[in-house]
Amino acid sequence: MRPTGKLHLGNYMGALANWVKLQDAYECYFFIADLHALTSDYADTSQIATNTVGVMLDYLGAGLDPEKSVLFLQSKVLQHCELTTLLGMITPLGWLERVPSYKEQQENLAHKDLSNYGFLGYPLLMASDILLYQPKFVPVGNDQTAHVELTREVARRFNQFYKLDGVEVFPEPQVLLTPSPKLPGTDGRKMSKSYGNTIQIIDPEPVVRQKLKTMVTDPARVRRTDPGDPDKCPVGDLHKVFSTPEKLAEVYEGCRSAGIGCIQCKGWAADAIVAFIAPIQERRSSFSESQALEILTAGSDRARVRAAQTMDEVHAAMQLTLTSEPSC
Repeated sequence: MRPTGKLHLGNYMGALANWVKLQDAYECYFFIADLHALTSDYADTSQIATNTVGVMLDYLGAGLDPEKSVLFLQSKVLQHCELTTLLGMITPLGWLERVPSYKEQQENLAHKDLSNYGFLGYPLLMASDILLYQPKFVPVGNDQTAHVELTREVARRFNQFYKLDGVEVFPEPQVLLTPSPKLPGTDGRKMSKSYGNTIQIIDPEPVVRQKLKTMVTDPARVRRTDPGDPDKCPVGDLHKVFSTPEKLAEVYEGCRSAGIGCIQCKGWAADAIVAFIAPIQERRSSFSESQALEILTAGSDRARVRAAQTMDEVHAAMQLTLTSEPSC
């Protein structure tokens, strides 16, 4: 997660909820990508440190356990930068320019100047983030598979050029597709911090209810007496994720018959969301900021040890390791 703001329900349902499940089955590394935050927010870094602590508390509130997983801060493991530099020597420019999210982000963040090396190279930094831990799997949604495929291509290219005693240094990680339900923001588009349409994990109940009141609905329901279709309504999409089957049935019946209005339907959605995030918020509040920083520091120490092992292999494969004193 990039510390570019407070985490929202889209972040939770799209990644965090699955991460919590995976930590019981795999050796997992989860980090806060503060270097990635700089690729687009380089002009104002004043909130990155504050947001980093907030994201860490969100991780803990969601249920990530530092006893089960390695939780760390990207910039505190300098091997991320080193591996990016070395892989940058062999990565064709065209590979970076064709990443789908490169042009997509330029369009969505048109108000920012993204004509910088960091933004162009962020897919390679992401590849380094992955390969540094020589993983078998990368848990992502469908929208991130292109990044993993680039990572596989970079690993393949490195292995073609360099081997360690005839053995490939990097495995080609496989995509571990994780279910990610459709979660719209209050304006009907994908929930995103960039759009300012989010419901945050830490939003108190009055804020959740106010945000739901302003949420767009099925455009066919111009008047209260007009029937609607939850399958064409962003509020209906929220019900599908957070409401019980019984309540969802009421939503379908009431909306399609015009038996309920959008205000009532939004209230039901707010009820479900408030109930859903309450235990997350309670768990989050049990950790102090100092505890979050201690966990982040300890996790970064663990990550550095593992990253150093990989870089020793990279140096040896690239013949950057001096085995004796060089002669003049």
